[in-house]
Amino acid sequence: MPTIFTHVAVPLAAKVALGARVPASMLLMGMLASVLPDFDGIPNQFGMRLDGIWGHRGFTHSIGFAFAVGCIGLGFARRWGIAMWKAWLWMFVCCFSHPLLDACTTGRYGVPLLWPFSDARYVSAWQFILVSPVNWQRFFSARGLATLQNEFFTVWLPLMGAALLVLLGRKLR
Repeated sequence: MPTIFTHVAVPLAAKVALGARVPASMLLMGMLASVLPDFDGIPNQFGMRLDGIWGHRGFTHSIGFAFAVGCIGLGFARRWGIAMWKAWLWMFVCCFSHPLLDACTTGRYGVPLLWPFSDARYVSAWQFILVSPVNWQRFFSARGLATLQNEFFTVWLPLMGAALLVLLGRKLR
């Protein structure tokens, strides 16, 4: 899986591209939605090993979960000053970006992208993101630094580059 820092790259890039159309509270909720799928790993920290669809990279890493998180956005549409479908789409995209990025890691464990329709795990044919060390000691090591460097070049630069191009296109209109 990518680091928690990289999962928030999608809503941050969208904020750069869309500017004032994404108020601060919308950005924060999008960032939360982008890391929410990894909350399924909390039981592991307390020695509770959950396997399969209920464990880490289980149902929270699926289109079904992202759909439900999108519904949370409906309650914020008025506060954000946008149509309900846009609020739903914002939360859905921010959340669903998480399993899509996880599917692109070198871990080969896969994610159940199509749950609840299928429990099959999907791994991208293009695995360009190094798996992040989960252990804090390993995270603050040469391997952790290599992971962050990899994410900078394979996720952050392309996303922010695309966001800046969109922003430039908006300014030139």
